[in-house]
Amino acid sequence: MSIASSKLPNSAIVERLLQIVLVFAMTLPMLILYATSTLGPLLSQDLHFEPELLGYLVMSSFGLAAVLSLCAGAIVDYIGSRSALLVLFYAIAAAFTLIALAENFYGLVVAAAICGIAQALANPVTNLLIAQQIPSEKKARVVGLKQSGVQLAALFAGLVLPAIAFHYGWRTAFSIIVPVAVLFVITTLFIIPKQHTRAGNGLTFSAPTSLLLWLMGIQFCVGIALSAFVTFLPTFASQHGMPLFWADMLIAVFGIMGMFSRIMLTPMGAKLKDESLLLFGLIAIAACAMAITMHTDPESHWRLWVGAVGVGLTAVGTNAIAMSMLIRDPAFGPVTTASSYVSFAFFSGFALGPPLYAALSGYSGNLLLSWGALISVLCAACMMTVILASVRRHKVQALT
Repeated sequence: MSIASSKLPNSAIVERLLQIVLVFAMTLPMLILYATSTLGPLLSQDLHFEPELLGYLVMSSFGLAAVLSLCAGAIVDYIGSRSALLVLFYAIAAAFTLIALAENFYGLVVAAAICGIAQALANPVTNLLIAQQIPSEKKARVVGLKQSGVQLAALFAGLVLPAIAFHYGWRTAFSIIVPVAVLFVITTLFIIPKQHTRAGNGLTFSAPTSLLLWLMGIQFCVGIALSAFVTFLPTFASQHGMPLFWADMLIAVFGIMGMFSRIMLTPMGAKLKDESLLLFGLIAIAACAMAITMHTDPESHWRLWVGAVGVGLTAVGTNAIAMSMLIRDPAFGPVTTASSYVSFAFFSGFALGPPLYAALSGYSGNLLLSWGALISVLCAACMMTVILASVRRHKVQALT
């Protein structure tokens, strides 16, 4: 499958602009998750729905993203990176316009689902642009940089959106995203080349390799744990007496740690012979951080900060490392297709995580079962990293 496209001009300014576009192509689609987390109490109060339904907003967005991700890589290959980026930013503008105008919970569900279109396209199109336009020695660093855009969304949603919402209302907070998306539509028209060479006359698909299947399983488990953690951390904190301002600050801290993790750990992973064991260590630490968080009480809010910092520094970085593995190692398959499959697994986990957490807490009458389930899922991911490392090692030995 070809990724051929004309090269961007050899300009430091254009390269820097491209990197900014890559970051925000990851940031804007993920804002729905973190904005739902931080502004959820205001949304539920104003539109008169139960806070537990916030998990279904996340499910509608990431559920559609998961389904579309199965073919997103093939679509990006067919229409090209320029057209795919335009669709992404137009979808964000439309979704946040609808959120700002929503009159009930169902309007929010429709708008969140539209964000799923952008989420499905984000990884395949940004990975394709990196494969096409970024020199080999810079690829890992740029992957980490653009993946940090996801955590930039958390930082923005934790610091900026609540401040705007408390002063001007949550509709204004959501509406300010629309002109930002339009700005990146214009930027895309100027810096991404029009030319695109297709591999054939139609859409082409390929099945995931065995290596890719294990990486998908890991990302599915991480997605479940991360989405539930981020969606309900402020609510969990508020239930234990933490003021809403500080509860939202937990998401901002989570975002800062996640940005640091993705920017620093991705190049570090690229220097390793096999990143699988690095994934094991990061996921194991995240499980320990969640175990500390679950024992929070009104006198021990420090456990919440440990969770925000610990999970942000570890589990968040695993998706960036996974994307770097896809770009570096052809054994996972074509970049766009492999990216779309991993995104499918990750988004499927994201879609299931919050409803699973809410269902378990409702069934048991307390949150310990929900937290225990998230920790168990991360333990399963740890076991899969060991299997991935073994399969990868055997494939290398078979070729030598």
